Amino acid sequence: MKEDQQRFLNLLGQLPARLTVEQTAWVLNCQPHDVPVLVVARLLKPLGNPQPNSVKYFATLEIIELTKDRTWLAKMTNAVSQHWKQKNFRKTGLSRVETMGAMCSQPLQYAQTPC
Repeated sequence: MKEDQQRFLNLLGQLPARLTVEQTAWVLNCQPHDVPVLVVARLLKPLGNPQPNSVKYFATLEIIELTKDRTWLAKMTNAVSQHWKQKNFRKTGLSRVETMGAMCSQPLQYAQTPC
């Protein structure tokens, strides 16, 4: 947030009516790259009908209410954890396949297991 915006909001004594992805992540105490994960999991809904490549905004009031709901927070945590677990598994799974492929392309030696 820009310094001028910060001063203006401090004068008002309240948050803006809508939040960007980065601001939403700050309120939820997560990373900005986790917010699209929550949208895909249908735990967050952006305002309006934004295009896939456009800036997404979220209702401040709704986000603050969600932070008070322990059940929703657990769902949010599980969705983010599951997403990164699957993403890391795919990444690790590919590197294991590549490693096995490299082993199998070498001539068989006594120390190696056959493919």
